[in-house]
Amino acid sequence: YLSDTVKAMECMHVTDLHRDVSLRVTGEIHIGGVMLKLVEKLDVKKDWSDHALWWEKKKTWLLKTHWTLDKYGIQADARLLFTPQHKLLRLQLPNMKHMKVKVNFSDRVFKAVSDICKTFNIRHPEELSLLRKPRDPKKKKKKLEEVEEDDLELEDIHVFLGSIYSSPGLYSKTMTPTYDSRDGSPLSPTSAWFGDSPLSEGNPSILAVSQPISSPDILVKLYKPQSLLDKAKINQGWLDSSRSLMEQDVKENEVLLLRFKYHSFFDLNPKYDAIRVNQLYEQAKWAILLEEIECTEEEMMMFAALQYHINKLSIMSSDNHMNNSEKEVDEVDAALSDLEITLEGGKTSNTLGDITSIPELHDLSLFRPKKLTLKGYKQYWCTFKDITISCYKSKEEAHGTPANQMNLRGCEVTPDVNISGQKFNIKLLIPVADGMNEIWLRCDTEKQYAHWMAACRLASKGKTMADSSYNLEVQNILSFLKMQHMNPDPQFIEPITTDINPECLVSPRYLKKYKNKQISARILEAHQNVAQMSLIEAKMRFIQAWQSLPEFGVTHFLAKFQGGKREELIGITYNRLIRMDASTGDAIKTWRFSNMKQWNVNWEIKMVTVEFADEPSLSFICAEVDCKVVHEFIGGYIFLSTRAKDQNESLDEEMFYKLTSGWV
Repeated sequence: YLSDTVKAMECMHVTDLHRDVSLRVTGEIHIGGVMLKLVEKLDVKKDWSDHALWWEKKKTWLLKTHWTLDKYGIQADARLLFTPQHKLLRLQLPNMKHMKVKVNFSDRVFKAVSDICKTFNIRHPEELSLLRKPRDPKKKKKKLEEVEEDDLELEDIHVFLGSIYSSPGLYSKTMTPTYDSRDGSPLSPTSAWFGDSPLSEGNPSILAVSQPISSPDILVKLYKPQSLLDKAKINQGWLDSSRSLMEQDVKENEVLLLRFKYHSFFDLNPKYDAIRVNQLYEQAKWAILLEEIECTEEEMMMFAALQYHINKLSIMSSDNHMNNSEKEVDEVDAALSDLEITLEGGKTSNTLGDITSIPELHDLSLFRPKKLTLKGYKQYWCTFKDITISCYKSKEEAHGTPANQMNLRGCEVTPDVNISGQKFNIKLLIPVADGMNEIWLRCDTEKQYAHWMAACRLASKGKTMADSSYNLEVQNILSFLKMQHMNPDPQFIEPITTDINPECLVSPRYLKKYKNKQISARILEAHQNVAQMSLIEAKMRFIQAWQSLPEFGVTHFLAKFQGGKREELIGITYNRLIRMDASTGDAIKTWRFSNMKQWNVNWEIKMVTVEFADEPSLSFICAEVDCKVVHEFIGGYIFLSTRAKDQNESLDEEMFYKLTSGWV
């Protein structure tokens, strides 16, 4: 100190010039004045408008230029960086392609993601966030340069985008459709959305078109979680949406993953969301291939057939891009096609029926597991009304007093289906005082299974079969089952050709189980069920099937519950919290957000506490991850569940910030 007010600041570093500069200022000078003195002393002709001061020790941007040094608490020995706010990131998109993007490192991550999505023409950016790249613990540690080179070898394209902060908002409710409503191919007006962006060079719809996996070596190199604990470790890498990139030690040119963080997709309309649908499809595809989500053998062949079909149509649509864009489409037919695709491809009946009574279901066998007995199951006759299943010893006693009744609100519904074996079972985990009660329902036919499964899913949310979504749910389940059927007539099956590569279409688990020729034959057999679909419909069906998997949308974290002696898993979905067994993944207890009163965090001991209306409160401490990440997932899903139907362009960023930063 030269005096009480004069500071000799010798630690001012200008990152662009790699120079250290010393200034002599008083503590009463404001930040803007410090930057002005610094620029004058540098005497370098350069646009400094994007530069700001960064306080290394406190990890804070000094963006309030009217504040004085004393108000910030900056002493003479503080090291300040004079650095650009916008820096380059190597962003890995859901399709595993890298793009260099200039991002504002001083904005909250939420705002930075919103700007990125505007540039990429992805609506509803609140559903996405940035994730640090997971490292395979089995691989030896490498230098940063070597790791980056390995990453580059996996990519086919590298596109450099201009600075995001100068890009206008490119999407709206009235934007030009991004696909041809007849065949689902991208339309040429897409290039106008990007203006002079390099995205419009060559292929204007590079983000809307799926590209086949070029080599099976890519799957070998990518990290595959081996257990639920590995999945929990991946989720430790989510960035805090309420803090800036610089505050979270993100470096320039670092690789970050752009992913759909919240599995709650609002207003997914292919007419305006060609890029969003394609990136969702890509994220689902890689999640299945890398075994991040479990699926049965029949489901894997269905996903492989859809992927094979999408690859073929993508190549065809690219070849015929100009011809497709010149098609004349009748407006009424196009509108009907858009509506059908929006409803996930299903053709449903508009008949309302009798709305004065709630539908009921009968004629189902129930098997209730009994532990510690020689007889494993006991059979009942069941009826389903409202959200309650009533069990009777026989069909003849169905008009009397039930032997048992079960309320399905808040239960866990898991399918256990084998099409070839004609097994259609439903596993229910019903909340009770000391955990979950396991019940199995057995159906005889696909139609019966679809009605009971749809009823159970609605009942778990507190809805009855009178809800308007019941018939659509039934149709979606039947459609999902239909796609898994094998075609018994060999004359309709395509001959195996060189263009099908099973190593790029199915996960490694099934590659080890069967020979490539056997897998190719099964994929072509399953392809007959989807061969008539358009490109956009096939992608929507793939996403819909992904959403139908039992493990879809569950984000795992390692936690220690209050009163517990060992670490367990907590799963967070769009509508509930799940306490899980870390070794098996079985649900121990489920809590619905609809029953939640409030939640808060004790930031000193890092404990999350959730209070419910008619249940004891839930408290847990997060292991190996900041509880802020878990808190943000809860607040984010609460926010997304309250989105208004007309909220397509505006977003209450402050409300999202409050819900995810602890202001509850």
